[in-house]
Amino acid sequence: MQTPYLLTFDTIGSPDLGYIAVAENSALPFPIKRTYWIYCTPETVLRGHHAHHELQQLVIAVHGRIEFTLENVAGEKSTFLLDAPEVGLFIPEMHWRTINFSHDAVLLCLASTEYNEADYIRSFEEFKSVARR
Repeated sequence: MQTPYLLTFDTIGSPDLGYIAVAENSALPFPIKRTYWIYCTPETVLRGHHAHHELQQLVIAVHGRIEFTLENVAGEKSTFLLDAPEVGLFIPEMHWRTINFSHDAVLLCLASTEYNEADYIRSFEEFKSVARR
C-alpha cells in the first residue's frame, strides 16, 4: 500500500520578480489524465468525504491554505497542511479524505485517471467494508 507524501517542486524566480513552480512529467508520481481546480469554498464547509478505488491524485494549494485529513484502509490517519504553491500532496488510491479550505484557497488537482463515478467510494462504511476484503 502506498502512503501519502509531500512533493516539493522546483521553483524559478526571485522576490522582486515573482516565482514559477515547475513540475516536469518525470518528477510526477503518475501520468496526468485529468486536471481540475476548486475555489471559493466557504471555511465552514468540510469537503471530501470520499475515497477512490484506483484514482491517485497530486493536489496543490496554488493560493491560500488547505488542510487534508487522510485515513488509509488500516485506519491510520495523517494530516497535511498545504499553504505553499511549490508543494504538492500525493494521495494514493484507497485513502478516505476530508478537506478544509481557507476561503481564498485554490486547490489544483492532477489526477491519474479520467472521471469515473464508479471509482468513488462515497460512504465511510463502504470504505471500511472494502478495506476488510
